[in-house]
Amino acid sequence: MGDRIKITDPEKLALLYERFRDVCLVEKEVWKEIFMPRDVAQGPVRTNVQDRYDVEIDDQAIEDALDANIPRGSQALAAAIDAYRAHISFVKKG
Repeated sequence: MGDRIKITDPEKLALLYERFRDVCLVEKEVWKEIFMPRDVAQGPVRTNVQDRYDVEIDDQAIEDALDANIPRGSQALAAAIDAYRAHISFVKKG
């Protein structure tokens, strides 16, 4: 298995929380893995190359609360994710 890096950069986390919300809304369940386009500092960006992140939620009750907010739409889910940020982490798979 490759290296695992916990994401702590606030800007990257903001993007990951947003992506997590979007994926949950589309799939109608709390996902354990999300994909983001790979960061490229310069040159052409290959859209088929993505970074993979494990989504780790440290409390089943919080996962259930997030799942319950999915049918309520984007704003409700975003508010729930924001409220539980301390319990949701993203680990980049290398």
